[in-house]
Amino acid sequence: MSSYAHGVGETPLLGDTIGANLDRAVAAWPDREALVDVPSGRRWTYAEFAADVDELAYALLASGVAKGDRVGIWAVNCPEWVLVQYATARIGAIMVNINPAYRTHEVEYVLNQAGISLLFASVSHKTSDYRAMVEQVRGKCPRLRETVYIGDPSWQALLARATPTAFEELSCDDPINIQYTSGTTGFPKGATLSHHNILNNGYFVGELIAYDEQDRVCIPVPFYHCFGMVMGNLAATSHGACMVIPAPSFDPRATLEAVQQERCTSLYGVPTMFIAELNLPDFATYDLSSLRTGIMAGSPCPVEVMKRVVAEMHMEEVSICYGMTETSPVSLQTRRDDDLEHRTGTVGRVLPHIEVKIVDPATGVTRPRGTAGELCTRGYSVMLGYWNEPEKTAEAVDAGRWMHTGDLATMREDGYVEIVGRIKDMIIRGGENIYPREIEEFLYGHPKIADVQVVGVPHERYGEEVLACVIPRDPADPPTLEELRAYCDGQLAHYKIPSLLRILDSFPMTVSGKVRKVELRERYAG
Repeated sequence: MSSYAHGVGETPLLGDTIGANLDRAVAAWPDREALVDVPSGRRWTYAEFAADVDELAYALLASGVAKGDRVGIWAVNCPEWVLVQYATARIGAIMVNINPAYRTHEVEYVLNQAGISLLFASVSHKTSDYRAMVEQVRGKCPRLRETVYIGDPSWQALLARATPTAFEELSCDDPINIQYTSGTTGFPKGATLSHHNILNNGYFVGELIAYDEQDRVCIPVPFYHCFGMVMGNLAATSHGACMVIPAPSFDPRATLEAVQQERCTSLYGVPTMFIAELNLPDFATYDLSSLRTGIMAGSPCPVEVMKRVVAEMHMEEVSICYGMTETSPVSLQTRRDDDLEHRTGTVGRVLPHIEVKIVDPATGVTRPRGTAGELCTRGYSVMLGYWNEPEKTAEAVDAGRWMHTGDLATMREDGYVEIVGRIKDMIIRGGENIYPREIEEFLYGHPKIADVQVVGVPHERYGEEVLACVIPRDPADPPTLEELRAYCDGQLAHYKIPSLLRILDSFPMTVSGKVRKVELRERYAG
């Protein structure tokens, strides 16, 4: 049987624009809460939220922003971020998400590459002074006409221009969003997504965890990333659920306080976020009994972490999602009734209305089930392309409209998919292919290890050797290389056993919560 699967959908795809879909939610649930910002205590019902979205949309039109114009947002999580998301969609402007961790060099590139004419920005957050950075690059960005700062008089000045007018009719296939993918080499590429791409993806992710208007979704993951704005915001509003913002950026304590205070039914995070929450000294004092579901994505979930999330956080229906920005993002997802092994050993099966296949990276031929190859996906979710980069688009999306993910995977007989690594992360030691995920999963069971990442580093004789980067449970009592090797002896093939160990207090991360293995490799290559 070949490694191909098509998600047959009983529910048809939505043909809406994001604005039309929001109107339907408002008509159905005008008095239900749509958005809660825990830090400021501000709350919106669906009717109030739509009114504020429309006011901002009118203000953008009055400021000369037209359909197809690029509007940047460079901000941490806050209600205004969500208002900008829906207001730009309402008028057909293309919202450009800018990573809040970017510095001047990177933001200058994005402002110019996307041709952003109006920029929304936070004033400051932690060590980032956004106003000062915008001033530094303004003269080098000729298309940038205006910058509006959130929580600043410039925000109110923009809203004061709002003049009610008829909105232009839009197509659901219009581009609506550009998300810059954190490329490990060179400048990031702007994945261009339509209403149809992201609205349907958010909707079906929400369908598979049975969202309805009773749900309250705690979103500690960044809005600038698909996890926050699609799987979080669009999954919620397409079902009449409530979006709950626990903090401007991830804070484990604030997240659990928000779940407790707002009686959230769903919680999102990458595994490292759940690990941080579970490791709080006062974790057991939080009342998390309102939770039933949530989404874990971004990287594989260790078995022991999943067991605790289900048992101690009450998330019996927690779902694992797999995706990438270029596919809006989710292609594969576990189902509500999947067992522990499927939730930790796989990234689920194909979503409705999407196709996946696993191919030989060299020939493009579909592999038999149970054999590794490159995961490809096709369907409504595949991006329109990289903004103004047709050559790079052609490298990623082939003539058959298949998106090549760069991930190595196997498809089981039951259609569930296991990610075995990135094509670029695979370690080749003495001719043996080694998948870091397998070693990491095994080492998570070591009593002294809280978190671990395995990478290959250069070796004269073998080409590469295996390095384990470990965050210890007790910094005062880290594991030694001898302990680690003894733990692996007889359990893993000799060539998979780490020959090097580094004890760390944290891993280099992307802002979306993925460990930057490329940085670990570079750091310890010598």
